[in-house]
Order: sequence, then structure tokens, then C-alpha cells
Amino acid sequence: MRKDGASPAVSGNNVGNKVFLCFETKPFVAALLALLLVMVIWNFQPFYDNTLSSTTRCSASLSSPPPSPPAASSSLPITATSLAEKKKNLLTPNYLKPTDPNKRLFHAYGNAAALFVQMGAYRGGPRTFAIVGLASKPVHVYGRPWYKCEWISNNASSPSFKAKAYKMLPDWGYGRVYTVVVVNCTFNVNPNADNAGGKLIIYAYYGESPRRYEKITALEEEPGSYDESKYRPPYPYEYLYCGSSLYGNLSAARMREWMAYHAWFFGPSSHFVFHDAGGVTPEVRAVLEPWVRAGRVTVQDIRAQAEYDGYYYNQFLVVNDCLHRYRYAANWTFYFDVDEYIYLPDGNTLESVLKEFSNNTQFTIEQNAMSSVLCLNDSSQDYSREWGFEKLLFRDSRTKIRRDRKYAIQAKNAYATGVHMSENVKGGTLHQTETKIRYYHYHNSITVHEELCRKFLPMSAKNNVTWFNNLPFVYDDNMKKLAPTIKEFERTVIGSALVHLFS
Repeated sequence: MRKDGASPAVSGNNVGNKVFLCFETKPFVAALLALLLVMVIWNFQPFYDNTLSSTTRCSASLSSPPPSPPAASSSLPITATSLAEKKKNLLTPNYLKPTDPNKRLFHAYGNAAALFVQMGAYRGGPRTFAIVGLASKPVHVYGRPWYKCEWISNNASSPSFKAKAYKMLPDWGYGRVYTVVVVNCTFNVNPNADNAGGKLIIYAYYGESPRRYEKITALEEEPGSYDESKYRPPYPYEYLYCGSSLYGNLSAARMREWMAYHAWFFGPSSHFVFHDAGGVTPEVRAVLEPWVRAGRVTVQDIRAQAEYDGYYYNQFLVVNDCLHRYRYAANWTFYFDVDEYIYLPDGNTLESVLKEFSNNTQFTIEQNAMSSVLCLNDSSQDYSREWGFEKLLFRDSRTKIRRDRKYAIQAKNAYATGVHMSENVKGGTLHQTETKIRYYHYHNSITVHEELCRKFLPMSAKNNVTWFNNLPFVYDDNMKKLAPTIKEFERTVIGSALVHLFS
């Protein structure tokens, strides 16, 4: 009976506890929800204010009755100005509120240029790597940014390797908003000697202080992917062509002629790399496609470079990326443009010339500047069916003037490069090469879609100096003599597909 009597008391006590807990928990939950609500409203304050103000305006104009005059009060009226001031005081951090009215503050918004824009990162040998990219030119001209390298192995028991990076600015000061930067990382040992794979980390610093930097994963190597034999001869090709940015309204006919000539000139152990910055139209693509299928050509799409304002479609960036991407692809890498034709005078062969030059890391090539409008008035010729270098036969004969030169380089000995030569090489540079190798330059012909012959000279011009636009020109048919050989070579290698495009 005592148990029965005691039971209500116990039950009543439980009910009391539950009631107490209920009254104790609800305020806590309500306070927590209120706090969360305040935080949400605070984070979305601009959106909330705009929504609220627009809602108020709509309500006032559509449904609200005219406001009644405010009741008399001893307090100041609440106005839009006072609300704005309160909002400003709430939203402005204390460190932005000057205590001295004469102390001026500076508020920065956004970034004008990136600290670093990476195009490529490549292993340059067992211990060295190269990272090619763009960086804010004012930062490098007026500041002192620097880089640091770290290798983090996939093998957890292997230590990380660190090295101070060496930076090169190879665009000779021609950069605009962006300048080209090549970052070299050379470690004391091969950081992936165990072939476990890993990551190359670059620390890009804004200035001298080590406190502000960006951490960039520049390159990753998969386990087992390191192959030291790639960095020793024999290389896949004898010769590699690294082309600058292709842009503008290029002539497909001129591209066809250039490609056929140089595929013949360099021979089967060569490869051509083009960089499409907007100039590879469907017509130009159709010309290159047979060579792509034959394994002779690679076309890389670099149109995204237009987002970064550098010199001439970022051509310094492109040639440096090509240098390092294909550093061990060939014995010699050639740099020249698609309106320029390499030529060997006096019966020289490319093999014999390069063997003679092999003790140098690079050699420059002198140009033969050709007119892109002058042709012979020869009624026996059907110029509409002839190739450009077959009918443009007048060469600028001025001497003792400085002309642009192009070059070839043993890429394995170069750390960075330029458009006309490299200033960052290990080894010598040879310039006196005009008796061994030259190039014909048909300036501005690459964008001409109509007939190239626009000024005709009499047959007597073959034996005389002709003055045109105050410049002396002489007859030079060295390239014309090669035209039949080049056309037959094209038909043999890729068939007659391109003949139908231009017939």
C-alpha cells in the first residue's frame, strides 16, 4: 500500500521536472534561433536592405494609406539620414573609422593584374624544373617579388626538398600589363629519385616580405612516370619548329606553301608546333590537317591568352613555353615566322651546316628581305597558279643596315629564350652565318588573300637595279628554282587533297 501511495508523489515529481525542463529549454532554443537569424541577416545585409526598401516602396505606393502626422514627442524624429548614419556606423569596422578628421584612409577594391599566370611547368632534367608564365609587369619592374620551390613526395616517409628559385624575364622589357616570367627550380638532388611521384610547389611572393605569398601546385608526377632516358640522346627528332602566335586573317594558300616547303627542307625527322591565337581559321586548319594526320604537325589552341595583355599576342610567352615543353624533343629548335623561308646557299646541306655549328648553343640567321608586290611582266607566266615564293622575285639589295635575324638553338642548353635569340644560354652564340644559311622574308604577304603581284616590272629588271618606294631591288630567283621540287614533294607525301582546295 505504501508503494501505491508513494507512486503519485513520484509521478508528480516527474511532471514537475518535465515542466521545469520545458521552461528552461525553450528560452535557450529561442535565443539560439534568434542569434542564428541575426547572423543570417547580417551576412545578407545588402540584399536584405535592397529587398526591404523596394518592398516598402511598393507597399507605400500600392496599398498603404497616407501616413498620419507623428505624435508630439520630446525625442528627435527618426529620419532616413539618421537611419543611414546608424547603418554606416554598424557596417563600418572600427579600424576604418578615423579618429582624426585629417587622417585619410585608402580603400582597395579588386586586382588589376594577377601575381602569376601559369602556362606550363616542365621537368628540365633530373634535378631541374621550369615554370613558364606571366606576371604583373609593374610588380616586377618596381617591386621585388621572388619565388621558392618545394617538392613534396607521394612517399610519406620521404622528406620534402626545398630550393630557392631563379627567375628570368626574357621579353626584353616589351611586356605590357603582363611580363613573361620563367622560374627555374634546381634542387641539389633528384627529388623524385625513388620514382614514387610527387608535387612541385611554387611559392610566389608579392614582395620582399615572406609573409604574403601564393602557394601554387605547378606540376605533378605520377608514380613510376620519371624516365631519365628522356633527357639523353637520341631525341625523337633532329629538328623542331616552334612557331610564334598565329593571329589575324592568315592566307590559307600562303600557309600551304610554307608548310610544304619546310616539311621538305627539314626532312622526315622533324616536327612543327603551331600556336593558334585566333589565326587558324577553318581554311588554314584544312591546310594543316593532312600534316597533322601524317604526324608532322601539332596545333595548340592558345586563344585564352587574349585575357592577359602581353606583347604581340604573348609571343614571348609562347616561344618560352615551346622551348621547355619540347626541350628534349630534338637536337635543334628553330624559331622564325610563317612569312619566312629558310634557305641554304651554294649547295650547302642542313646536316653539314649544323655539324659545323654544333659547338655553339645557338646561331642567328640573316634575312633576305623580299618585295611582296613586285613581279616580272612576263606574259608566258600564269601568276594566278603560281605559289608566292615562285613569283615574288625581287630582293631588297641594301647593305650595311641592321636587319632582324631569326635563330636556331640547342634547347637543352637554354634556360629561357626570345623571339630573335636567347640571352639565357649555356654555351656560345654564332652570328656570322650568312654564307651558310639565310632566310627569305616576304613581309606582309601572309595576310594577302588576293593576287600578290600588284606591281609589274619589265623583263629588263632581271639584269638591273629597280628602285621602288625609294628602295633598290634586284632579281633573285633562288626560291623559284625550288618550286617544282616542293610541289612534287607535297603530292608524294600527302596526296592531292590540297590541290583541289586551291584549283
